[in-house]
Amino acid sequence: MSARSPQIDLAIVGGGLAGGLLALALRARRPELRVVLIEEAMQAGGNHLWSCFAGDVAAKDRWLIEPLIVHGWGGHHVRFPGFERSLDAGYASLTSARLDAVLRQTLPPDALRFGQGATALTPTTVALADGSTLHAGAVVDARGPGDMSALDLGYQKFLGQRWACDAPHGLATPIIMDATVEQSEGYRFVYVLPLSARDLFIEDTYYTTGPELDAPGLRVRIAAYAQAQGWAGAPSGDEETGILPVCMGGDIARLWAAESPGVAKIGLRGGFFHALTGYSLPDAVRTALATAAMDDLSGPALHEALRTRAIDHWRGQAFYRMLSTLLFRAAGPAERWRVLARFYRLDPALISRFYAGQSTFADKLRILIGKPPVPIGRAIHALGAIRT
Repeated sequence: MSARSPQIDLAIVGGGLAGGLLALALRARRPELRVVLIEEAMQAGGNHLWSCFAGDVAAKDRWLIEPLIVHGWGGHHVRFPGFERSLDAGYASLTSARLDAVLRQTLPPDALRFGQGATALTPTTVALADGSTLHAGAVVDARGPGDMSALDLGYQKFLGQRWACDAPHGLATPIIMDATVEQSEGYRFVYVLPLSARDLFIEDTYYTTGPELDAPGLRVRIAAYAQAQGWAGAPSGDEETGILPVCMGGDIARLWAAESPGVAKIGLRGGFFHALTGYSLPDAVRTALATAAMDDLSGPALHEALRTRAIDHWRGQAFYRMLSTLLFRAAGPAERWRVLARFYRLDPALISRFYAGQSTFADKLRILIGKPPVPIGRAIHALGAIRT
């Protein structure tokens, strides 16, 4: 078989969340297209657990992620110094293992090209590490964050472990944020998912200005947290790490021009993430379904459509970039938890829209009014330094 025949309509480079969801959306909505998913590893998704609130994905779009959900709960809990709250909003978790399995079940075998790294992309070609070139009607770059020097970033970093308890842990719903832990280095919280009566997923998360991750230190902190909660046990072997971008400003056009000019981008590489949380699942769903609905999926047209979508998304994230700036530059490291504690006292529907990246004008006013959790002088100084 030659590199040019049979014709490939769309090549997705990167089998993570964004690339995998796009492949599934196209298979469901455009089964006549020949789509190929190219992934350097031997399986899709890496080693990740992605979670979302019930409101993060519109009810009409939830079909895309339903097959990937492995755990679900009817509510969740938050803890801050002097303040706790339970919320009824549902919460669900997806795993990379399930993404890999669903892709293998749904796509034709020749649509999955695992163990193939890409060295260079154009709007219609993929140069592979083995020296061959794949030709397609269009190419989409979904390889995760690339050169993000065009953006003014902080980071949300985490290490999570599956924890096997010696006895039932007694936790019925997730603890989305436990910020009662030590806060000297910046905003930090522990995130806990009850996976079964004796299994937990415990993740230590913190916001800092640099991308370096202290994995050994985080393992020690998780063990100390489990002990403090009375959960005798040990890690069961499953572990994941993450470094998510938290955006305060930058140049979205320069981000798109930084690597593989003219090539369509999705996921973190295209700037499709929440500026304050760094989460990309809601945008990955919306982008996948919007792409599947496009009439023209040729390389240049797809690039222009997704670039325009990224710019619109960037404009819509201005409020969240402002909040990121206040979190990093107006509040002292040990006091940043106060920003989130105040936020979590607000209306649950407002909180839901916030995480979905769909805050209304009234929501934004409500978040900003009242006694600020950061010094006014620092806030004015920080906002005056904002880059677009």
